[in-house]
Amino acid sequence: MARIFDVIEYPNEMNDEIVHRFPEEGIGDFRIGSQVIVRESQTAVFFRDGNALDVFKAGRHTIATANIPKLIDFIGKAFNDRTPFPAEVYFVSKKEFPNRKWGTSQPILVETPGKGLGYLFIQGFGTFSFQVKDPQQFVTQIVGATGSYRTSEIEERLKTMLVAKLTDVLGEFSNTTQSLAAKISGMNEELGAAVRVKGKDDFEALGLTLKTFYIGSLKPSTKSAQELRDAGLLDPAIYAQLQAADAMREAANNQSGGAGLTAGIGAGMGIGNLMGQALQGGFQAPGGGAAAGGAAKMPDIMTPAEAAQFMKVTEDDILEAIKDNSLKAKKVGKAYRISKENLEAFMNS
Repeated sequence: MARIFDVIEYPNEMNDEIVHRFPEEGIGDFRIGSQVIVRESQTAVFFRDGNALDVFKAGRHTIATANIPKLIDFIGKAFNDRTPFPAEVYFVSKKEFPNRKWGTSQPILVETPGKGLGYLFIQGFGTFSFQVKDPQQFVTQIVGATGSYRTSEIEERLKTMLVAKLTDVLGEFSNTTQSLAAKISGMNEELGAAVRVKGKDDFEALGLTLKTFYIGSLKPSTKSAQELRDAGLLDPAIYAQLQAADAMREAANNQSGGAGLTAGIGAGMGIGNLMGQALQGGFQAPGGGAAAGGAAKMPDIMTPAEAAQFMKVTEDDILEAIKDNSLKAKKVGKAYRISKENLEAFMNS
């Protein structure tokens, strides 16, 4: 005959263990009169034939038909009080499980109508904590017949839920602020509180409580333009303009001066001609309109400062290019003047 348990307990701290089944495998043979010992940090759910019959709080409990009302339905009156019967007890931790980490494995796409590129990719990370609120609901819906259920087994599901709620909150927030990227980093507490409110019902549906949700960092992705293009949300002409601007800024920071500037523009991902078109009047987006507002019209004669403004580089970079004869200019007194044709030729060289 199988072993008959007279004392059922689980003397464990359950640091990362949410639920522990007694026994871990198979069915336990308990007696009417057996003792169930539940510690302060636990509750215990009593099962028979897959049905939850009662929930025990901290203390010592005696298994009897008096304290488990449904038990009488499973034990015939023909048996005496010492008859063993098969059942299981699930010990559930009452602890708060803190400092669980969450993060955006993929950037969150937020629409920003009429602002910037119209979309923004957001990346973030932080921590959250949760606690079992309804032991019976959590065991029946999530744990099943598992011998031991740990935090690692549900964390990914909870993280996915939280990132989805954060996405909703950011979408709502983007419609109420004029500069999402500028203000978002200073509103971590407000955004975290909004996520807690939105996540409350979903956690409770699992028998859990979302105790805390903290945002450690939340900021626009550094690769938003490329990601928007890959997602098919950015017009190729606008993307080319952004790439050209990046190439020129990188070249301008090159310590080799004007030669570096020239090389940087020449190697700017094959976009010299595209940038020349942009300087003459802006790319045309689908439908014939100027992309991203277009570019200002280039005057026939420019100062080095004006040329630098069109190229989005410094005036010193333009002067260096003039000195090494990469860019043709006419000297008038102590000043230089650059023709539109010469600047376009420089851009396309």
